[in-house]
Amino acid sequence: MLATWRNMNPLARREAAEGYISLLPWAIGFLVFTVMPVGASIVLGFTRWNIVEPPVWIGLDNYVRMFTADPMFWQALKVTGLFVLISLPLKLVLGLGLALLLNLKLPGMNFFRTVFYIPAVISGVAVSLMWMWLLQPDTGVVNTILYYMGIEGPGWFWDRNWALPSVALMSIWKVGGSAIIYLAGLQNIPAHLYEAAEIDGASRWRRFWRITLPLLTPTLFFQLVIELIDSFKIFTEAFVITQGGPLRSTYFYLLYFYETAFQNFNMGYASALAIVLMVIILSATVFVNYTSKRWVYYEAE
Repeated sequence: MLATWRNMNPLARREAAEGYISLLPWAIGFLVFTVMPVGASIVLGFTRWNIVEPPVWIGLDNYVRMFTADPMFWQALKVTGLFVLISLPLKLVLGLGLALLLNLKLPGMNFFRTVFYIPAVISGVAVSLMWMWLLQPDTGVVNTILYYMGIEGPGWFWDRNWALPSVALMSIWKVGGSAIIYLAGLQNIPAHLYEAAEIDGASRWRRFWRITLPLLTPTLFFQLVIELIDSFKIFTEAFVITQGGPLRSTYFYLLYFYETAFQNFNMGYASALAIVLMVIILSATVFVNYTSKRWVYYEAE
């Protein structure tokens, strides 16, 4: 690299230097706020540390306890896994369906695109409080409407059987953000492919399966990875509304991590929990990336 730098003319050196200087703030931020915290968590995961006293090295004891003697770890992992299985397909399918509607050539469509995107930028706490009001069993808007329709509404967040589905339903609120990304992918599909298929007599459904869906798979792949990671990080809704209840039915992994770290001040064990979650998310992402070779098409044949 040094030899290449010496062989560059002054103008090329100046442009390269300006490029490196522009990247420097990002590189410093990535090092300070990502690399160093992850490295510290890996080290602290092998210690017992309550913040007040110096960390004590205990080797693999945190991980042994986690996998063999901590039922709350398995409960939090199970609840989070169920949430991912419920919410992820809903967000992917509904986001794509909404994008197909927003792609229609109708008057005022820009207004609707803006309206559907707004929930993606609203504070999670504000959204949680709004949904808590909407789904109140006795005085909530949803159950009131169901009552006038002759239907007895469920207990939603306050019912063990409905709490987790309620949080999954609430997560769909921000599907407009993913719909905008799908919309960009839809508008990148060449129009002449649809015109040729229409001339050949292909129905709308066949055009969707043979043209739209295959050429949208790169966007679907991107959304799958992003939504998968985001689903594993579910926290605000449970922290604001349910506090993990009723009966631990919404006791998500990050809620357990928060209680361990910032209420019980067991930072060593919390660091081990964070590393395990990182490994789970990384493994799921690698698996999705591996399978993408079978179903993602980056160009029309």
